Amino acid sequence: MSESFKKLTDLYDSVVLVLQGGGALGAYQGGVFAALAEHDIQPAWISGVSIGAINAALIGGNPPEKRTAALKEFWETVAPPTAPTPLEAIILSMTSGDDKQTTAHKLSAFRALMSGQPGFFKPRMPSPLFSNGIGATSYYDTKPLKDTLERLVDFDRINARETRVSFGAVNVRTGNYIYFDNTTHHIKPEHIMASGALPPGFPAVEIDGEFYWDGGLVSNTPLFQVLEDTPRRNMLVFQVDLWSAHGTVPNTMAAVLERQKDITYSSRTRLNTDSERTAQALRNATARLLAKLPPELANDPDVLALKKNACPALINIVHLIYQRKRHELDNKDYEFSNGTMQAHWQCGLEDTMHSLEHREWLKLPTGASGMVTHDAHRAEDRAEDKAEAKAKADAKAKTKAQAQAQAAAE
Repeated sequence: MSESFKKLTDLYDSVVLVLQGGGALGAYQGGVFAALAEHDIQPAWISGVSIGAINAALIGGNPPEKRTAALKEFWETVAPPTAPTPLEAIILSMTSGDDKQTTAHKLSAFRALMSGQPGFFKPRMPSPLFSNGIGATSYYDTKPLKDTLERLVDFDRINARETRVSFGAVNVRTGNYIYFDNTTHHIKPEHIMASGALPPGFPAVEIDGEFYWDGGLVSNTPLFQVLEDTPRRNMLVFQVDLWSAHGTVPNTMAAVLERQKDITYSSRTRLNTDSERTAQALRNATARLLAKLPPELANDPDVLALKKNACPALINIVHLIYQRKRHELDNKDYEFSNGTMQAHWQCGLEDTMHSLEHREWLKLPTGASGMVTHDAHRAEDRAEDKAEAKAKADAKAKTKAQAQAQAAAE
């Protein structure tokens, strides 16, 4: 890490990496981590849901110098280069340009549905429609994923707590959200698999007599757990989202389905961040107010109650959000072609490098709130929105001027 980065990250008590769920889109998170590692920014805590939990385990379950390699090996295992079948080649030969790329993505996603992905999941035989027990509750068997995790993740390292890791899941029976955390649980492959057990594709995972599904059913972004962890401390959080809440109004059924997923799985990230900023501002204000009180009020019951919620911690969130490509459809979370995987990884790498160019973003927050967020895409979106609004206003003014000129001529 350059001296400037080290000085900035050393200002914080903890550097945290938050990884959202999103299936095949998760290769983006691999690129994000590769960029952070290139600058020797290693998180002390990694919290993930679904594919984010798998990436978190790969990072936390390897020594720093092997983490990027472990991520690459996982993604190359589940998304290997695959030649098109003769029928697929004929279909692709009938299209060109963006249509060709969109068709290739459709064929790849269809192949994943029919055949599964190596090292990840495979179709159940016989079909769950003709089975009983656990085999009747999902379309795919995730035993290959367990084998891959056992091969690529050192669970002894995770349970030694060298790096804190946590994985969000949902109790099928109670519907309650739970975090499997290596500070409170002895982590096994089942805890990671439970976090990514999205029904009806994947089966619920049994742990200590209870069954768990994908944490994304309740909250796909584990940011809340990180921000509510106590005792609160100064944190630099890299939040990596695979679904963008910001989008356009769809005009096709495929676009409707894609937009529905974007909104559902983005987990209202920015709303939650804004709410947490307000809450943290109140905690900081309470801490400042208590410091001004006379000593004789120190044991007042109301003052003691306020002290429990007072917190002068400073929180900095660097937000990295994958932005969809033109050829992507609603199947983007299960389109595992090697080319797409590499594109997602490269996109995460470039977005992070671009964000790290803003060294000032990593400085400790200042101001009353005690919390700031930075997002390169959001800044660009705002600039585009302003430009679009200005263009519309200019066009409206021009039309009005033309109408006035015409009226005057008549």
